[in-house]
Amino acid sequence: MPHLRRFLEPRLQGRMPNIDCMPCDGRIPTNEKLRRSVEKLLTGRNAADYVIALTDVYTGSQPPDFTDASDARNKMRRWVGNETRFHPHAAQYDFEAWLLPYWSDIQRLAGHNLAVPSGNPENVNHNNPPAHRIKRLFEIGRRRSYVKPRDAGRILRDNDLANTIAQCVELKAFVNTILTLCGGNPIP
Repeated sequence: MPHLRRFLEPRLQGRMPNIDCMPCDGRIPTNEKLRRSVEKLLTGRNAADYVIALTDVYTGSQPPDFTDASDARNKMRRWVGNETRFHPHAAQYDFEAWLLPYWSDIQRLAGHNLAVPSGNPENVNHNNPPAHRIKRLFEIGRRRSYVKPRDAGRILRDNDLANTIAQCVELKAFVNTILTLCGGNPIP
């Protein structure tokens, strides 16, 4: 989250919102559970102005919850209903796709020079998602596994999120939702 905040602050010129992240223990609630969660966040004494949901397409469930980012957004929208303050987003296929533009940093941290996956980061194979590729690189390099909270932060620490936003339409849409809701200008 500090990396997103660092990217947003200059673009919002003093209008930086209070963003509360609420991890869902590995995967977003589905169906009625998601609707109730969103409703709870939008009502009450400490009600949020908006709820922006972000899920991976690849949740690890069998059968898969979603086929792609569009399917994930559509299902979340359908589950929550006609709540205009709810904004669903999805990482195509998982969050780690947004780390792939920094492959040289991943290689350095992992201690191995396995070749970068080819193509657009958000189109990396669903049957071998980016998180699995990064985990494998760490395991063959340092002999320890990739840990998202620790290692994603290390990968992003010295990098400009704009590089990934320029390559990843789903990340750009997510960031543009935040910018727009805060009165900022969306990234073209």
